[in-house]
Amino acid sequence: MQQIQIPPLAEGEVYIGAIGNKTGDVEHIILLPGDNDGARWQAQMDWAKALGGDLPNRIEQAMLWAAHRELFQKTWYWSNELDEDGWAWFQGFGHGGQGYYRQGNEFRARAVRRLPI
Repeated sequence: MQQIQIPPLAEGEVYIGAIGNKTGDVEHIILLPGDNDGARWQAQMDWAKALGGDLPNRIEQAMLWAAHRELFQKTWYWSNELDEDGWAWFQGFGHGGQGYYRQGNEFRARAVRRLPI
């Protein structure tokens, strides 16, 4: 079986896996250390960018729920995705569900970084 080479990780980072994006490119997904307290969606997007990362998308959040839910509080976390009406998607780490809500609500956040393979 072919294996991918896991990139070097900084202290506190967690390797999540590799995933193909919409254009067919494959990326490593790495969870950055630290949670951010509840804040509105745009504030969480800005926080993740200031760390050199991004909020995870819904697929990445499902991967995090499946394999690393113990690294999250049992509450809602913003994703980086908006629906067609401008509401933002979130992942529930208490029960595993996903949904979308107004960007003005305050949910927690974790940042990821993506590296092309």
